Amino acid sequence: MKYLLSICILLAAVFLVYVMVFNRQEELAKSEEQAGEVKQKQWETKIDEEPPVTIEITPIEFGQAASKWKFNVIFTTHSGSLDFDPMQVASITDDKGGVSQPVAWEGPGPGGHHREGILIFNVPNPAALGVELKIKDVGGVAERLFIWNRE
Repeated sequence: MKYLLSICILLAAVFLVYVMVFNRQEELAKSEEQAGEVKQKQWETKIDEEPPVTIEITPIEFGQAASKWKFNVIFTTHSGSLDFDPMQVASITDDKGGVSQPVAWEGPGPGGHHREGILIFNVPNPAALGVELKIKDVGGVAERLFIWNRE
């Protein structure tokens, strides 16, 4: 009997510690889930495999929150050389018909069979709900279209 009160207090303390630790883990899991929702949307990679050049484009910064629109662009060929300037062959058209040229290319210069870099555009004003990225006259193909919608 003499230890019954001590045992009850000890069990209550262990239970409280368990509840506090378990509750904290739930809060951490919820905050991680919310942080995942805040992260930028993962945009679909678009691929055009019309020979002789394959082009893959993935938006990496895109939408109203972005200060610039950035697209990861990969050019691959197994014949010839990639001797063009991406800034001269690319443009975007927004859903209102506005056309913009790239402001920068962060990648290797002309040549080779494989080039990958970041094509950067100013954000259309107001920010468009949809965008069409055009690549013209690469590999003998007059025009290739890559389309994304933010909705």
